[in-house]
Formats: sequence, structure tokens, C-alpha cells
Amino acid sequence: MKLKPIFLFLCIAFFFSCNEDKKTIAKSEGETEIKKDFDFNVEQFADIKILHYQIPGWDQLSLKEQKLVYYLTQAGLSGRDIMWDQNYRHNLKIRNALENIYKNYKGDKTSGNWTAFETYLKRVWFSNGIHHHYSNDKIKPEFSADYLNELLAETNTSLEGEPFEVIFNDKDAKKVNQGKGVDNVALSAVNFYGPNVTNDDVISFYKQKKSPNADKPLSYGLNSQLVKENGILKERVYKSGGLYGAAIDEIIKWLELAKGVAENEAQGDALDLLIAYYKTGNLQTWDDYNVAWTAATAGNIDYINSFIEVYNDPLGYRGSYETIVQINDFDMSQKMKVLSDNAQWFEDNSPLIEAHKKKNVVGVTYKVVTVAGEAGDASPSTPIGVNLPNANWIRKEVGSKSVSLGNIIHAYNNAGSTGRLKEFVHDDEEYELEKTYGQLADKLHTALHEVIGHASGQLNPGVGETKETLKNYASTLEEGRADLVGLYYLYNPKLQELGLVEDWKKVGIAAYDGYIRNGLMMQLIRLNLGDDVEEAHMRNRQWVSAWVFEKGKKDKVIEKVTKDGKTYFNIYDYEKLHALFGELLRETQRIKSEGDYAAVEALVEGYGVKVDQDIHAEVLKRNEQFPSPPYSGFVNPVLVADNEYGEISTIRIEQPKSFAEQMLNYSERYSFLPEVN
Repeated sequence: MKLKPIFLFLCIAFFFSCNEDKKTIAKSEGETEIKKDFDFNVEQFADIKILHYQIPGWDQLSLKEQKLVYYLTQAGLSGRDIMWDQNYRHNLKIRNALENIYKNYKGDKTSGNWTAFETYLKRVWFSNGIHHHYSNDKIKPEFSADYLNELLAETNTSLEGEPFEVIFNDKDAKKVNQGKGVDNVALSAVNFYGPNVTNDDVISFYKQKKSPNADKPLSYGLNSQLVKENGILKERVYKSGGLYGAAIDEIIKWLELAKGVAENEAQGDALDLLIAYYKTGNLQTWDDYNVAWTAATAGNIDYINSFIEVYNDPLGYRGSYETIVQINDFDMSQKMKVLSDNAQWFEDNSPLIEAHKKKNVVGVTYKVVTVAGEAGDASPSTPIGVNLPNANWIRKEVGSKSVSLGNIIHAYNNAGSTGRLKEFVHDDEEYELEKTYGQLADKLHTALHEVIGHASGQLNPGVGETKETLKNYASTLEEGRADLVGLYYLYNPKLQELGLVEDWKKVGIAAYDGYIRNGLMMQLIRLNLGDDVEEAHMRNRQWVSAWVFEKGKKDKVIEKVTKDGKTYFNIYDYEKLHALFGELLRETQRIKSEGDYAAVEALVEGYGVKVDQDIHAEVLKRNEQFPSPPYSGFVNPVLVADNEYGEISTIRIEQPKSFAEQMLNYSERYSFLPEVN
């Protein structure tokens, strides 16, 4: 499970906070090795800002370690097109046509139509397809079908039939449809299912799947497409020789090279199992790999690679391809190790029902890492924190790995502030607290969310996996539950006792102010007026905030106030708000532990979906004065291997000059799939 900057709390808070305070923990994340005059900004278009990030400490790695990073990065990029095809069945054909136009068009590039075309292509690049990376709505071009036909003709490019028409019509309008009371699978354009597959088909198909060990359920559906052929449901498995086999073979090639320079036996054994999984598609091998990978904690280098997060599947079965290659930041990891060392204390002192608490929290590791490369669902829009593996039984019996992406967070925090904070805070005191403690509060919330939140709690005996019991609400319930763990402990003197903060109460107040401000108002800048909230993380921030606001009304815990014609949410009683967060945490864990679908549906639909239209219109109006886009993502540094006598002698880092340069380079070097798969 992952914390995404455009999806989650920390970097949303960044967009709305100033960066004058440089005395927080976040400042020490390898900054002494980062170039002070580095320009993080690349360009911006539509609702998106593109940034650079650095790889501090690269020169301190041995050549063998650099080779490992290089091979893992190449493996990740080799699967890039899998994500494009998973997102939508026509994406690769559309991208190839648009890129051919972009490279070969010799006509007027000063016209408004060409500018609109270029912007559309960049938006498609950023989203790995024609659906918006956040809202899941189909991206609407601001040029006509006639103009695109002109460009196609002038560049001798072919794009006909449905792939052309779908750019302009209303078909496949939503990549992931999480609506209530509809056939989510049938109404989602994501390419995890064949065109005639329904919710009932998916549920009945997997109900028949029985794991060899019921206590260690396999992740059925994770690495396949479910289609209906002649009325019969069948899986097309992602593996060598199967679906996406050509790209997977390239991934395997680079993983074999990575295994040859592994830092230790445990790391090499895990890579060997990942290779075996890609070759066979066997889900037992996937579990064996995750157990080995979770236990392999030594060394400077780590990685995430495969079909992992299920947010893009409306029913939560199928994993999107993603990869992140990481270098450990030992100094910062040691400072934050205190959280994982005290995981049992947090579990024991949580407000959960006793039966829902883990009696023995095992194997929780937390590291701050430096990202060296990303691909698939992790790029260009990147996580800021990750906690894996996702299987509940592995978390319980073996543990999990949590990482915070230090250089990514650093890039966000140093790419310039927007001034939005002053517009939306209630008063000067709230403003000063955010300036002084906001970044630290955000960082700690990320750590608590990933290390303690996702690792906490347990299912009741006999209760199925959440994707089965909570269905389309499983993802937002889990992310909200982890958020609530973080919120509950952010306002706790234990953080000061552990040496993580100097004033736990002020950090907690800043965290609570920011979360409520964001959950009830700020995140609405990402929606068009009249839209419901659909993205899982955005839903969880709203239902958490709206629930505590509603439940605290009689005690005036949070009050909606109007000042100079503008709306604000002001917290009056932080102690009672802390108690409400604990009460909601207890309930969300109960829902998960018992598999209570009716309760999760009532919670999410009642508090997390509908938007106060008056407040939404006001927020959009107030936000018009700020030119900075609400979404950010990255181009990746390029690792260039210099060869001498047939061997890699050095590996250099180069920064791409533009977003277009990197996207075109990727298409040229890493396109291993046909347009139709």
C-alpha cells in the first residue's frame, strides 16, 4: 500500500504550506549531499507541474551497488508499457499515433490548436493513458476531431475506428467507476476485464477459488486479466509466454543481471523467486517471494517491482504494474527506526477492541530511502511512502517493509510554495503553527500511517480478505484506517518521549488543523464543480474529516465559521477531536476485522462521496488566484552506463532536459508490447 503525494496527506499539505521552516526532521534527509542551486522545476501544463529529483549519495555507492541500481531500474522501465495497456485497451495505439504526430509534424506550431494538441499529449503521458491520473475521468482534448485528422494526414499516421473516436466521444468515460449501485466492472474502462465481464462474474469466479492453505490465502486475480470467451470466464495470466510476455521477458533479463550483483544471499534469493514468478505466474511463488523480500532487510539497495497495488481495480483484485528502485538513507532511517522498534507499544495502546489487536507485531521495518528510478504506476505521479507486502497473513506472520521516499519529499518541499495556505487558514495562530510544525507533522503522519497504521489490527478468525468482504470500499477503508492510526498518535506525548518531537502538542495541533482543512475544503480544488468524490484516498480524507465534524457538533469540537464572506473550519477542542479520531479508528478496524460491508458502505457513502456544493464553488473561486497546478510529478534522472572492454566501468546521472524528451526516449527504448494485447 502506498501514500501518493497527489493522493495523500503529506504532499497535499505541501501544496498549501510555506517552506520557511528548515529545522524539522525533514531537513536532515541527506540534504548536505544535495546541490543547493538545483532547479527542481521542469515545466507545467494544464493542472500539472513536472519536477526533477536528485539522487544524493550516488557517488558513495560502490560500482557493484550502482550496477544493481542500474539493472533494477532497467528492469522496471522494461515493463512501462504494461501499465499503459492495463489502464485502457487503446492506450498504446493512441500514444503511438500522438507521438508520431509530435515528432513528424512540420506545420504551424504557433497555433492554438497545436498548443492544445501538445498539452493533451503531455497530459496523456502523465496519466499513462487517456484517463486522468487522479479523477479517472477521460481527458478532454481542446482541439477538434477535424484538426486531429489533419495532423494524422500530414504526418502519414494511422488512427482509425474506436481508438480515434474514443478521444472525442463519451464512451469509456471513467477509468475506474466506484459508484454505488452500479456494475463497477462493466462501467470501468480499465483493461483488467474483458468487455462483457460484470461484477457478478468476478465475484462468482473467485468465490470458487480455494487456497491450499486457508490461513494463507493466495492473491487470486492479482496478475491476470479476466475475460469471457464463448460465455466462459478465463484468466489471461501476466507471465513469460503469457499476457505481456514480451515485456516480462525483458524484465526477467535485467533481473537476472541484478541477481548477479546482489548485495547478499537473502537479496539474491528474493530476486530469484521474483524471476520465477514472472516466468510462471504462480501465485504461491508470489507469496514465497514476498516472504523472502520482506525478510531481506540488509544492504544499501532495495526495490519494488511487479503487479502490486489494486486501487485501479474497482473490485480490488488486480495489481497495477509498478517499480521503485531505492537507496537507503542510513542516517534518517536510524532516526526514524524508533517507530518500528516501538510498534508493539502503539498496538497495545491503541483504542481498538482487544480482539482486533495483534498480540505480536513482527517484522515492521521503516526506512527513509532515496529513489533512483520509478516506472509504471509509480511514475510520473509518484508515491511518497510505501508499505508492503499487502497480504494480511504475511504482515501478521512475517512483517512488512515501510519506506518514506526522502528525496521525493525533499523535491516537493523545495519546488516553491504557492501561498494557498494563508488563504485557507482560519487565523494567524493556525498559519504560524503550520509554518513552524507543518512539515514535521506531515512527515510523522506519513511514518505512522505506513509503519504503524497498515501493520496494525487483525481480521477475526474465518473472515475473508477485505477485497472479498468490503469489495469496492476496501481500499478507501484501509487508507482511512491507516490515516486514523497516524492521527490518533500524532496528538500524543509518546512522540516526545521517543525523541521525535520537541513539543508534541503543537505538532499534533498543526497536524489536526491541516487534516481537517484539507479533508473538508482544500482537496476540493481537484474536483470539477458538481462531481462526487471517487478516488479512494480522497474519499478517505473526506469521510474521516466529515465524520468527526458531524459527531463533534454537539460539543463544538469543530465549527464551520464565516469570516469576511469566506468559510473556514476552526478546531476548538483538540482533546475531544483526538478522542473522536480514536472512536472512528476503533470502528474502522471493527469493520475490517468483521468484514462488515453494510457499515463500510454507510460510512463511505454517508460521509465520503457527496460534496457540499456551496463550499466547493467557494473553494474553486478562492483558488483561482493561485497559478500553481494542484498536481505534481517527476521526470526520472537518467542512469547512463559507460562500457569499457565490454564491462560497465562507470554509471553517470543525467537530468532530462524536458518532459517530452524523457517520454519520447522511453517510447523508443522500452516499447516491447504490441498495440493490442
